[in-house]
Amino acid sequence: MRLMRIGEPGHERPVLVCPEGRHYDLSGITDDIDGAFLAALADNPHLVPAEPVLPEIDITGQRIGAPVARPSALLCIGQNYAAHAAESGAEPPEQPILFYKSPNTVVGPYDNVLIPRGSKKTDWEVELAVVIGRRASYLDSPADAAAHIAGYAVSNDVSERAFQLEESGGQWSKGKSCATFNPLGPVLVTADEVGDPQQLRLRSYVNGEPRQDSSTADMIFSVAHLVHHLSQYLVLEPGDIVNTGTPQGVALSGRFPYLGPDDVMEVEISGLGRQRSVCRPA
Repeated sequence: MRLMRIGEPGHERPVLVCPEGRHYDLSGITDDIDGAFLAALADNPHLVPAEPVLPEIDITGQRIGAPVARPSALLCIGQNYAAHAAESGAEPPEQPILFYKSPNTVVGPYDNVLIPRGSKKTDWEVELAVVIGRRASYLDSPADAAAHIAGYAVSNDVSERAFQLEESGGQWSKGKSCATFNPLGPVLVTADEVGDPQQLRLRSYVNGEPRQDSSTADMIFSVAHLVHHLSQYLVLEPGDIVNTGTPQGVALSGRFPYLGPDDVMEVEISGLGRQRSVCRPA
């Protein structure tokens, strides 16, 4: 199942996306694609009826919002690909590195990304986002993680490296929580349709030029490991988002220039879609 939210910010409505490109209104089933809906869907996989029962809609010309509304938490894993850790000048971590982004950084997959005032080192990061569908606390093993995952989406963990590393005071969140710094979507693909989340290709481009090209198979800590691990320290709620880390090929490596106004970022993950963000000055 593929879920989408259509409409202006704060006024999105839920939509079911079908493989042949048709779209169906879910407003009669739920007000929004949020934690409450995802929890209900986890308990009742047949909550969303077959497409012909739903009213078909035309989304031409409409804004596509982030596929999940109002996450209560946006948790991020740092340096989860060995090659990215190396280009960052760090050894691969022995356990997952956790940091948070402000949930209000989440924007639509085609919305503008704002270069912060005073920024000289704004960077891109294509990531697999895990969307939680069932409350997870003290899971017994990584094998239990799958039952708590609603699905997956494309995420761009935009970062300002000077804020993150030079002006941070020891924490990363200053460089991660600037407005618009987490384009998400275009769709939320349910876990049953994705299959093995460790076999997905991730790619990013800036102004049409390739930057990142890797696979989730290269993660140091798998999706199942991460969800289990996090549940030992905190409670994951339905609708929460976990950004699982980015592969090599970011500007922090020194191989590419940082982002500036009018630059275009495109990020994609196989089977989950592609997003496009234009950088504008804040």
